[in-house]
Amino acid sequence: MKQGKYAFIYRNGLSLVLLALFIAALAGQTWAGLRAFNAELADKGAPTVSLGQYLESGHFVSATFENWESEFLQMGMYVLLTVALRQRGSAESRKLDPAEEDNAIEPGATPWPVRKGGVWKTLYANSLSLAYMLLFLLTFAGHSYGSWRHENQERALDGLPGIGWAEHLGSAQFWFESMQNWQSEFLAVLSIVLLSIYLRQKDSPESKPVEAPHAQTGA
Repeated sequence: MKQGKYAFIYRNGLSLVLLALFIAALAGQTWAGLRAFNAELADKGAPTVSLGQYLESGHFVSATFENWESEFLQMGMYVLLTVALRQRGSAESRKLDPAEEDNAIEPGATPWPVRKGGVWKTLYANSLSLAYMLLFLLTFAGHSYGSWRHENQERALDGLPGIGWAEHLGSAQFWFESMQNWQSEFLAVLSIVLLSIYLRQKDSPESKPVEAPHAQTGA
């Protein structure tokens, strides 16, 4: 079917709604975080901050990148692990028998890296996982920077000297922040992999057909 047959919102409804939900959740996090941070400052007798100051604070930067970091790690690992590993009966897994997979390509313009061949094709063939790994590294750096700034601000409020970034990176607090997010993301992926074996959601591409047997692997 030609894209021109459908309105822009219909063709892009999923991404538009997800973007709206993301913006709303980020705004809610910012509002709640600002109030919580100012309450913490007030309790310690320090002046409160404005919205603009809060957006530059370690409290906001750390909390935001900490969560993005775990999301990109989740998706990057999921993309890589589903290349070679299988889960019998799961809609999230490739077929157990590669011969059963339908790799038909719909008509359309072939991406230029494929036409170019060589290293460009190799990079393009792995570009999804590479992009997620790069996003993970960038958000990991953002999380560590924000968390370091926030810890030094808290130490200043307590009358303690600041610490270097390397020292903070090796602290238990920093890795607690990371691991608590990582474990929840891996649990989320595991849940959809296993629950999709036995449960269904009509018309969802993440689910097997309602009539499909539990042992069927792949959507």
